Amino acid sequence: MSDTSLGQIGILGSGSWGTALAKILTDNGHQIHWWVRNEGAVKHLKERHHNPTYLTAISFLPGTIMPSFDIGDVVRNCKTLIVAVPSAYAQQTMAMVDPDLWKEKNVISAIKGILPECNLLLNDHLELKYGFPLAQYGAISGPCHAEEVADERLSYLTFSGLDCSLTTAVASAFKNTYINTTCTHDIWGAQFAAVLKNIYAVGSGMAKALDYGDNFLSVYISSCYREMYGFLQDHFCKVNPKGDRPDFHTSAYLGDLLVTCYSLYSRNRTFGSMIGKGYSVRSAILEMKMVAEGYYAARGMHNISQQHELHIPIAELIYKILYEEMPANAGFLKIEKLLV
Repeated sequence: MSDTSLGQIGILGSGSWGTALAKILTDNGHQIHWWVRNEGAVKHLKERHHNPTYLTAISFLPGTIMPSFDIGDVVRNCKTLIVAVPSAYAQQTMAMVDPDLWKEKNVISAIKGILPECNLLLNDHLELKYGFPLAQYGAISGPCHAEEVADERLSYLTFSGLDCSLTTAVASAFKNTYINTTCTHDIWGAQFAAVLKNIYAVGSGMAKALDYGDNFLSVYISSCYREMYGFLQDHFCKVNPKGDRPDFHTSAYLGDLLVTCYSLYSRNRTFGSMIGKGYSVRSAILEMKMVAEGYYAARGMHNISQQHELHIPIAELIYKILYEEMPANAGFLKIEKLLV
């Protein structure tokens, strides 16, 4: 099964999300090239057909995956590349490849964060750094936890892009009995919603650890959505003042926020819970052994809000707890006053 407009498909990144995306595509009959940065994991995938570190229960049929330690080889052999590395490593990952190669590719971001070195979304970085055409870019949004994909529990993905044919083709490649897909033109809003919901999910973990109850959490998440909605409206007016405004009351925006704040699978919520219990940021990061995107996103959104004078006070308080050593309980006393 293949789509000529997508050509060969490659995945960059072998964490839980990259592994889940590989499962969906191979279940749908696509053969994928897969860049895996650990040589031992490459050998394991080739010989035993499952990821030794993430979502280990997923078994790939022989011949469906072509794992490689050579990122240049994966990029050269593929027309469509799905970038599923943590945002903190995205710039250095892209820089490992000949810059001219990116211009020939379709790039689909599965990154749910801001690139911390430049405070940009991946599409803006590619355009500024490599002159990458925006029409060849797309992004994947949830709500969708990798663990539920592994169990083939019904999940939802939203694909955003300016080129309708590309977006539709990518969505079609992922759609199956346990994955429903929708499409949108809202590249920036869908990605910023994914960034903000991770920050708010860190806060939800802090709240639970600080012994706030479900009643408080429901009001907290409602207020977070109001804040996100205001940011998305302001930002959309800046990037596309004459365009039709997207419906932000949908799964890629509200739905993804809800699941990330409530789910026990949420690594951002887990990270926040550790901070609320008194772990230092460094200790929490070391113990997690996975990247909590909300930590990096908090600093990125702080810088963006300062630069563009955008009002996101809840996210700003989460930033102060994480980066300015504000005690979590003191931060939440301030957050209490923001909630309605």
